[in-house]
Amino acid sequence: MQQKQMNVELRSKTGKGISRQLRRAERVPGVVYGKGMDPMAVSIGYRDLQAAMAGEGGQNNLITLVGGGSLDQSMAIISDLQRDAVKGTYKHVDLHRINMNEKLRITVPVVLKGAAIGVKEGGLLDFAHHQLHVECLPGNIPDHIEIDVTDLAIAHAIHVNEIKLPEGVKVLDNPKTPVVSILGRIKEETAPEPAA
Repeated sequence: MQQKQMNVELRSKTGKGISRQLRRAERVPGVVYGKGMDPMAVSIGYRDLQAAMAGEGGQNNLITLVGGGSLDQSMAIISDLQRDAVKGTYKHVDLHRINMNEKLRITVPVVLKGAAIGVKEGGLLDFAHHQLHVECLPGNIPDHIEIDVTDLAIAHAIHVNEIKLPEGVKVLDNPKTPVVSILGRIKEETAPEPAA
């Protein structure tokens, strides 16, 4: 899991007008919340937020907050990120201050590896679940969960309970849920016609 740093500034004023002013100044309004603390309104430089989410971990990167009074040197992850529906720009961010010794519940992307034998035989790969809900300590958050589909044949599936997980990671999804499967009919062996 990647660790990043991000500068934050406390803000005393909240509301739509202030949020618009911040966005015009290339800052993103946000809130930091966590166990045993009152939510704190902050603002973050647009580029700082982009840099904090860079790399494969994305929103699951562990972030050390720099500045922001009592928030300084706290660890956090991004729990929610609102984007502009048209431009895709960041509108608001929620940061969850975390304790490195307490387990978290987060979603982690699934990455498929290999070329399925069933696809080579004419089947169709159905990738039903692109992410899994997991529970683990912050230091054990995986960038992704990899599934090798090389041996996956037509009419077969890989279920949640068949996935090899990194140490210290527990999946919260239903164990019987199919994550990836190969759709299609198995070709029947046709008997050779007798010679006339």
